[in-house]
Amino acid sequence: MLQALQYIHSNGVAHRDLKPENILLDSSFNIKIADFGLAGPIEGKDGSGYLRSQKGTDAYMAPEIIFKEPYQGNVVDLFALGIILFILYSGHAPFKNALDKLYVWIGNKREDLFWKHHSQNKAPGFYSDSFMALITKML
Repeated sequence: MLQALQYIHSNGVAHRDLKPENILLDSSFNIKIADFGLAGPIEGKDGSGYLRSQKGTDAYMAPEIIFKEPYQGNVVDLFALGIILFILYSGHAPFKNALDKLYVWIGNKREDLFWKHHSQNKAPGFYSDSFMALITKML
């Protein structure tokens, strides 16, 4: 998934609507990213490197988009990919939406509370330190 995302970014495109439904597998299990209907230029429409429109699916939107701030397309794509990886591993989303306390904890750098919550009712070590570090950095 990272290679596919790096490919589109290196070609100057931010997807802006990454979600499980937009990630396909071919018969050899190669990743294919689909639905570029909300894609935008990595360099931004004005060449500043920032995008400004609110595009995407709410449950996968980075805080910058939710708060209507200028954002870098590649960064918000990585945020969405972090959510997707969390779902693939955990079997559920890390939070419901931007109003969810779990989303707020990540946004406020309280990942300790975020991971404590998600570790409840899981076997000890279910989330490895390296997994938690990766997801925390992506979010």
